[in-house]
Amino acid sequence: MRTTQKKQRRWYSGKKKRHTLKFQVLMCTVTQRILGTATSAGAVHDVKLFRQSGVRLPHETALIGDARYQGLWRSHGQAITPHQATRASPLSTDQRQENRVLAHTRQSIEHVIRRMKIFRVLKGVYRHRRRRFALRVQLIAALCNLTRACPS
Repeated sequence: MRTTQKKQRRWYSGKKKRHTLKFQVLMCTVTQRILGTATSAGAVHDVKLFRQSGVRLPHETALIGDARYQGLWRSHGQAITPHQATRASPLSTDQRQENRVLAHTRQSIEHVIRRMKIFRVLKGVYRHRRRRFALRVQLIAALCNLTRACPS
């Protein structure tokens, strides 16, 4: 058996999988500046990626996340996530109002993510060297911060 086939066997399982690379953005909602990024290869839960990133925030800092960060309050007391309805207990009017306020706050975050995804590298499936993905995400975040600081 040739060495290339041995290398392929190590990485190729026979299943058709997507090349999943995930990135996370830590940003300030007031200034809309990207403070940090975290990346992972494969299907990793968002909370697990946040914990692996090693970001340590003061406990007074409010941490806003979407519905995928439901368990984040266990490790960070000021984590704010939207309320979720179940069949047994639908949302009350107060909870709906809180979700609307949170969605309005998250809108600026989504705009920053949109600015990052203007770059084709982050828009679709990343098929290049996986080790360089984190570096490219950081460079794109720096460019987005620069364009935010120096409007044309």
